[in-house]
Amino acid sequence: MNQHLYRLNAVAALFALGGAAYAADDASSAPDVVVVSATRVGHTVFDLPAAIDVIDSLRIHEAQSRVNASEALVAVPGLVVQNRQNYAQDLQISSRGFGARSAFGVRGVRLIADGIPASMPDGQGQAATFNLDMAERIEVLRGPFSAIYGNHAGGVIQLFTREGEGAPSVETSLSAGSYGSRKVDLNAQGNHAGIGYVLDTSRFETDGYRAHSAATRDQAYARLTLKPLDNAVLNIVANSLRQNATQDALGVTWATYLRDPRAGETDSTDSQTPKRTLADRYNTRKSIDHQQIGASWEQRFGDDRLHLSSYGGNRQVIQYQAFSKAFQAPASHSGGVVDFDRNFYGADLNWLHVTQLDNARLSTTVGIEYGHSGDDRSGYENFIGSQFGVKGALRRSENDKVTSTEPYVQTEWQSGPWLLSAGLRHSSVKISVDDHFLANGNDSGSLSYSHTTPVLGLLYKVAPALHLYASAARGFETPTLNELFYSGSGGGFNFRLQPAHSKHLEAGIKTRLDDSTRINAAIFQVRTSDELVVDSSGGGRTSYRNGGRTLRQGLELSLDTSWRYGLSSRVALTSLRAVYDQSFGNVLRGSRLPGVPNANGYAELAWKESAGRFSTALEAQASGRSYADDANADIPAPGYAVLNARLSSNQRWQGWHLKQFVRMNNLLDRQYVGSLIVGDSNKRYYEAAPGRNWLLGASAQYQF
Repeated sequence: MNQHLYRLNAVAALFALGGAAYAADDASSAPDVVVVSATRVGHTVFDLPAAIDVIDSLRIHEAQSRVNASEALVAVPGLVVQNRQNYAQDLQISSRGFGARSAFGVRGVRLIADGIPASMPDGQGQAATFNLDMAERIEVLRGPFSAIYGNHAGGVIQLFTREGEGAPSVETSLSAGSYGSRKVDLNAQGNHAGIGYVLDTSRFETDGYRAHSAATRDQAYARLTLKPLDNAVLNIVANSLRQNATQDALGVTWATYLRDPRAGETDSTDSQTPKRTLADRYNTRKSIDHQQIGASWEQRFGDDRLHLSSYGGNRQVIQYQAFSKAFQAPASHSGGVVDFDRNFYGADLNWLHVTQLDNARLSTTVGIEYGHSGDDRSGYENFIGSQFGVKGALRRSENDKVTSTEPYVQTEWQSGPWLLSAGLRHSSVKISVDDHFLANGNDSGSLSYSHTTPVLGLLYKVAPALHLYASAARGFETPTLNELFYSGSGGGFNFRLQPAHSKHLEAGIKTRLDDSTRINAAIFQVRTSDELVVDSSGGGRTSYRNGGRTLRQGLELSLDTSWRYGLSSRVALTSLRAVYDQSFGNVLRGSRLPGVPNANGYAELAWKESAGRFSTALEAQASGRSYADDANADIPAPGYAVLNARLSSNQRWQGWHLKQFVRMNNLLDRQYVGSLIVGDSNKRYYEAAPGRNWLLGASAQYQF
């Protein structure tokens, strides 16, 4: 591991432990937040046999532009969230190594917002649909208990937005920063005649750090909260995301990265002098139009509870990729333009029953979840004659359907110092393809995957301030549609792919050293068979195959301390050994999983003025090296450590609440690789992170 990372971790730990030693007698941490992600029965994080972190509203909003979830999730151990500096491909999120190979979007990690899945039935999700402006908290669940969410639940990230309450208020916020980034947001919230409402709309624009990476993103969100009956709550949520012609910077080779980290890769087939970059020649870009609406009904009958949620939406995407005309010649190729129109919907119904025994409490949840997505998908050549980056001849036309049906049961027994939680979920995923373009053969067909995932966890309260726990589960990941679309370097739909199966073990400790210091630590192991790995990748198209067994072993540690005089600190450290446990092809046993750093860490030292009018913090982020390919033969992305600083202030005057902030990222102007495109056949793996950059913001809220 990089020496800088060792030094950072050591210094951060010393600061945090020093804070514990000198904490004020009257200092106190924020009260434990009740979470529902792990067991569906409300518990504090301290009382759960699972690794779970809560990102509160303050961390999400303070001195942040609230454009990317990576801004807030960086402080969570076990999680790696990379901003690709490429809004055409979304964030790269992995939990304990699950999801690191995703070429775009999020897979291997389940995304949920206000109880509505932000992941499709095949497991692919988009974190860009999260509305961070109105977020109240984010729960991040890792380890065995993630398996209770079924397919593709290597981890669970669940966002909860605020409910409208109190007197009406309106707020506007503005931010601007390096590389032409700017954002404006307008929201209103309140409660009138027993109806809570939240409305939000925003626009984000950037010229982009990397060449050909400009983007514009429009988002809107609405939530209504009603209580039509006693002990009943109805929530209706709607959101939309629109990105028109978002530029795709693509990855670059190591030589290009060293020459200029902001530059694009030159197209060697271009006849012009000087040669254009691939991104410019093909005008690589992506347009997204996403809308969805959902509703949830919760009715309480004493301690029992009935919950029903349903949702539906539409997602339209057109993407122009970088392929040369020569490469498009094979009849089996589906072209360099992807165009699909997706309708999706689903529902979740569950019943919680609570039984009081002599000296125990038994809580049982029984439910069933259903999801459906249907794509009208086309593919076109991305040239007409000698003009590239335009929609050409049709090369693909099909209808793709994915359905998932998942009944589950989860029960919890609590008596004295013991808490035992067990769950069982059966997932059935069906995928069908109806091919209408037969010039390159008929790719019609269907696949069916099913698996039962058991989960078991036990927590023992050694003392009020010391809890020990252990948990175990079996999980599985089916291939997503994007992983099934291509086979090899030019083939059609890959019906041979099998799901990956995993066995998870975890043990942990949760302790309070005093009222101001908390420590959470977990050790874990995951063994996976038939791991899905990259077979071929180039120009935005990636195919996959099953690659044998893998082993993940790691340690996570988080430490939060409140010091005297308004000082506080947080440390989040992860050590992860993720390797292939079986040789295949040219990959040797012991090779590291690509895209997974061997360690990463976050440390923060913050200060808040006693009246709460001013606050400032110094942040440190570090990561170990990450390999770009399965065989570990190409140059890995080196480890790095960066420092950030933030300063914020706020004032109240009559009905006004004013806030201002300034943020400086990468204070020492380090050059480093921020993310990798795993397994790219042309060795264009590397996506550079920005150098020193700044962000300014201000907001004004008026409460009537």
